[in-house]
Amino acid sequence: PDCLSLSMEGGNNDGTPSVIDRYFTRWYKTDLKNKPCEDHCILQHSNRICVVTLAESHPILQHGKKIKSINYQISANCSRLQNKVSGKSKRGGQFLTELAPLCRITCTDGEEYTIFSCIRGRLLEVNEDILTNPNLLLEKPSTEGYIAVVLPKFEESKIVTQGLLTPTEYEEIVSKRQNTTPEPC
Repeated sequence: PDCLSLSMEGGNNDGTPSVIDRYFTRWYKTDLKNKPCEDHCILQHSNRICVVTLAESHPILQHGKKIKSINYQISANCSRLQNKVSGKSKRGGQFLTELAPLCRITCTDGEEYTIFSCIRGRLLEVNEDILTNPNLLLEKPSTEGYIAVVLPKFEESKIVTQGLLTPTEYEEIVSKRQNTTPEPC
């Protein structure tokens, strides 16, 4: 299992692309809700399914923060854990907007981060494994440490990424931050 997760997350030493790089397109959303460096990564599969993850520049990953808790309970009446989908067309999943909160991550230093959907679509699943093993978020953010899986509407699957950044655009923003801010993220 360890060799599989290594090849999925970061590729192999022999230059072959990882499973993520081979089958998914990376998209980024930076500074969500005007919070500096709270960046998200969306992995879009060729079958239009999108996996929401933390971007490499997110403070949790950048500073290797210790996670105290992860909560999918968004409000008194809304828990992402109650999401139930069924059938081939995945009926019944909660519909999300771009700024719909998926979960809240509280770190041991008292900081709390809200993770957002970043795309419109139906919530297929949340990653319950990170509830019992939050270190997956730090160790394998693009694979076992994902936040949620979202399925955009078929007719929106091409335009759903319009407000997102390509990896090149994302890298430019991250490098500008490091060159301009007195204390980079």
